[in-house]
Amino acid sequence: MQQLEKKLTLEDFLAMPESDVTHELVKGEAVPKMSPKRFHARVTGALYTLLNQWCQEWGEVNPEWAIALKRRGEDWVPVPDLTYISYQRLPTDVMEDEPCPVPPELAIEIISQGQRFGTLIEKATDYLEAGVLRVWIVDPHARSITVFYPDAPPRTYTKDMVITDSLFEGLELTPQQIFGEARLPEKD
Repeated sequence: MQQLEKKLTLEDFLAMPESDVTHELVKGEAVPKMSPKRFHARVTGALYTLLNQWCQEWGEVNPEWAIALKRRGEDWVPVPDLTYISYQRLPTDVMEDEPCPVPPELAIEIISQGQRFGTLIEKATDYLEAGVLRVWIVDPHARSITVFYPDAPPRTYTKDMVITDSLFEGLELTPQQIFGEARLPEKD
């Protein structure tokens, strides 16, 4: 007789022992997250630095912070490369060491070697449906950032195109600035 594996609940997932591998809760399973390589790490660092300088008074930027969400009615705990959450959504007096309990304003996913843009488009859609207000997919190889909105088509930014958004008052970034800060080698 074939035994069916029990799906993990959010509580089961959160009770798992910590390990060197980051996992996401997807469809009741603990799925290992791809280990970032150097360019991915450098872009993460650059974005963290630039966003953190901007948001000091309004919120916080966190790398690799799990978010407790719902996806198609099931518990879903993705771990975006970066999140931005305002103090309006998550007041400063909330200091639990747990996954982010509310959808952040921004989730950023950086494409790693071996990942496909199409797979991350699906994930971006899931983030938006779960209440995240913006999703950025950053492609270090193409030197582009695609911004996903809940109420408009996505928009791709390259070179010196300025990323602005009324949701992020005062933030103005360009892909050129971000990838320059990351000090990636010049594209061929």
